[in-house]
Amino acid sequence: MSFFAQVKSVLSGDTLILANPKNPAVERQFSLAYVTAPRLSKDGDEPYAFQSREFLRELTLGKPIKCTVLYTIPNSGREYGIAQLQDGTELPEAAVKAGWLKVREDAGRKDDSEEILDRLDKLREFETQAKNEQKGLHAGKDGFIAVQNDLGDPDFLNQWKGKTVDAVIEKVISGDRLLARLLLSDKKHYQVMTLISGIRTPSTARTNPSTGQTQPAEEYGEEAKRFVETRLLQRKLKVKIVGASPQGQLVATILHPNGNIAEFLLQDGLARCNDFHSVFLGPDMAALRAAEKKAQSAQLRLHKGHVAKATGGGKDLDVTVSKIVGADTILVRNKAGEDKRLSLSSIRGPRAGEPSEAPWREEAKEFLRKKVIGKHVRVSIDGSKAATDDFEARDVATVTRDGKNIGLMLVQEGYATVIRHRKDDTDRAPNYDELLAAQETAKEEKKGIWSGKSPKIKQYTDMSESAQKAKLQLSTLSRQKKVPGIVDFCKSGSRFTVLIPREGVKITLVLAGIRAPRAGRTPKEQGEPFGNEALELANRRCNQRDCEIDVHDIDKVGGFIGDLYIGRESFAKLLVEEGLASVHQYSAEKSGNAAELNAAEKRAKEARKGLWKDWDPSQDAAEEEEEAAAAAPEVELTIREKRNDYRDIVITNVDANGKLKIQEVGKGTAALTTLMNEFKKYHSNPANKKSLPDAPKTGELVAAQFSADGEWYRARVRSNDRSAKVAEVVYIDYGNSEKQPWSKLRPLDAQFGVQKLKAQAIDASLSFVQLPSATHYLDEAINIIYELTEGRQLVGSFDYIDNKEGLSYITIYDPKDAKDPDSSLNREILSTGYAMVPMKLKAWERSPVFEKTLKSYQKAQEQAKDSRLGMWEYGDITED
Repeated sequence: MSFFAQVKSVLSGDTLILANPKNPAVERQFSLAYVTAPRLSKDGDEPYAFQSREFLRELTLGKPIKCTVLYTIPNSGREYGIAQLQDGTELPEAAVKAGWLKVREDAGRKDDSEEILDRLDKLREFETQAKNEQKGLHAGKDGFIAVQNDLGDPDFLNQWKGKTVDAVIEKVISGDRLLARLLLSDKKHYQVMTLISGIRTPSTARTNPSTGQTQPAEEYGEEAKRFVETRLLQRKLKVKIVGASPQGQLVATILHPNGNIAEFLLQDGLARCNDFHSVFLGPDMAALRAAEKKAQSAQLRLHKGHVAKATGGGKDLDVTVSKIVGADTILVRNKAGEDKRLSLSSIRGPRAGEPSEAPWREEAKEFLRKKVIGKHVRVSIDGSKAATDDFEARDVATVTRDGKNIGLMLVQEGYATVIRHRKDDTDRAPNYDELLAAQETAKEEKKGIWSGKSPKIKQYTDMSESAQKAKLQLSTLSRQKKVPGIVDFCKSGSRFTVLIPREGVKITLVLAGIRAPRAGRTPKEQGEPFGNEALELANRRCNQRDCEIDVHDIDKVGGFIGDLYIGRESFAKLLVEEGLASVHQYSAEKSGNAAELNAAEKRAKEARKGLWKDWDPSQDAAEEEEEAAAAAPEVELTIREKRNDYRDIVITNVDANGKLKIQEVGKGTAALTTLMNEFKKYHSNPANKKSLPDAPKTGELVAAQFSADGEWYRARVRSNDRSAKVAEVVYIDYGNSEKQPWSKLRPLDAQFGVQKLKAQAIDASLSFVQLPSATHYLDEAINIIYELTEGRQLVGSFDYIDNKEGLSYITIYDPKDAKDPDSSLNREILSTGYAMVPMKLKAWERSPVFEKTLKSYQKAQEQAKDSRLGMWEYGDITED
């Protein structure tokens, strides 16, 4: 029986895979009769097996062929016979004559026809001739080729990456996945799974071996496979080795005689660009992007529903960076004064939830601040991100300054990672491939977050925490002129938090010689007239800017009075010149800048700016001299409406001065329990038994072993005795403190830092309650507080929160006594005689909303006096 077919592939020197010319999907295996060839095997090829197969492959692949079946094996159905090409070449005669096939010893039977016996005699004659001429298999013992079926160690890529080698494509698994035989030398081949570089095609149908279920092919998956098969299967061509996948598969560019096969797949809409391969291809990725774009424009196959991305008019925006929100997000202001929030395209700053990245958040943000804050930049909008549960809607953009791409700089320094976009996400940076390449370089050079270690975090001591600490720093700062700093926060138009890196301190700076109106506590709150405008100008000109300061004095609460210079210009003068502050004459004369400020105020008045919009020159004569006090205005503290702020709390510690440390139940206690369990496991591991590398520093976060139970807890170093090698530590989640030798301290691993979970101990004080100053009465008062609160979950009413002092004033209730609204721990301790209502109430305590509470407490105090309880045992101490 004879038939015509086309040779699709060659399995060995004696076996062909044939395709039906009218229906290429129908395949048929055909073996040459009476002969045998060396076997190709995954376990190792027989000598000359590849050379024998290559002879037949080069002779027949892709050609029409006439086959005649002489016999069929009953069990397998395998067909054996003879074949003839269009040029008259006969098989197996041609292969035997060339020495690449052997005639089987058992070939031929007595009952075979004369024609078959004559053919066998002729084949044996050809074989004898080939042996005599030492052709093919008969040439000797040098026919062995070592074949490796994986890439092995990294030496392979070190040697061959970037080089182009000959290869035979043995099998096409899908449109982007092949089995390639790399012909590295005459004696060494690699037969490995190979990914076509730069693309990803839809998957083909595949069967799960464990269940037997078939997973259907994705749309265009089989078409992409056929596209590659018809052009590459068993072709000998050039392969450029570019890298390896994380799974150890070769990634290579397959070069068809007409060009890169990946480009043809992309042009026909049968593949998408694979971002993961961009780092391998570098500049060569541009051609693939162009091919994909061409298919998208034509809406071919995979891109049939493609909608071209809006270009935003193709116009770049010239703006000024007004604020650094994070390492990948900025606020920019246009010429009209409108602010816009932008995220840098295709990059992400260090994430708080990633232990390897979180320590770099501040350093990355500082890098970006130094590069662009207050600078003119060019912005090209690349797209927008819709609002989600975690993020508000925002535009993504490419930002450049002086021609340098800011996002690229962050990635190059290891301060940002490149986002892996979805395949249909077109809102990406136009230099996306360059960003990916820069990230790989940063990884190799171990920069930033890729270094495997945390940066040295700059610790700033708050010297405005109290007047006492401010006095200690005053002499150092007042002796210096134009001290460099960074404006960290604008509290009002004339009050700032300034970081001074070279001193390692932060201070509250109050502008000398002026009084700025008070701003509202929120953007919607009005505040004093022009207070919000003064704050807005401060934020626009000063926030996050490098600055210089001169310090003259301190105020009574620890603020440093002085001058602030932004770009060598006095901000106080600018504020006055804009009519957003008035001159405080006494302070101005004391600081020596009265003449400059008075001249600025005069110009503002004459221009009727801000505060002076209704200025009447005759009013100046009637103005009263302002008090010789601090430059900053006093904050209004009268509370007009009582806070309805009740929280479940537990008291974790009472300081020696009677101040409380509390935890809010539910907000962080559950997370703290989980963290402490992990903390305990971590420190019980001998591998983590590490001492501090250096002497602990004040303010440093450490792990400390609590003396009472021997367990490890998070702590902050409060003070340090270097001679005794003992540090006083505060346990930041519970508030208690103790002195510990350095040997009981360990470094706090980043996974347990305050970035992971903030300190849970909150500073609090009992509202309207003043504890005794006498030590024995104070100790008794503290004991009573412990007796009433220890081990109990209570309810705290947060009456007032002093953000400046970091202190919450609370009234504590026992939930069991909820029926009696006057029953509180505050009132109970007053009734024991171990506390009193302050004789001099704070401004907020004098608010009318607390009048009823105050009377109730005073009544409890009078009852304790009358009964001579506690500190009243010898009479009324307030009469002294």
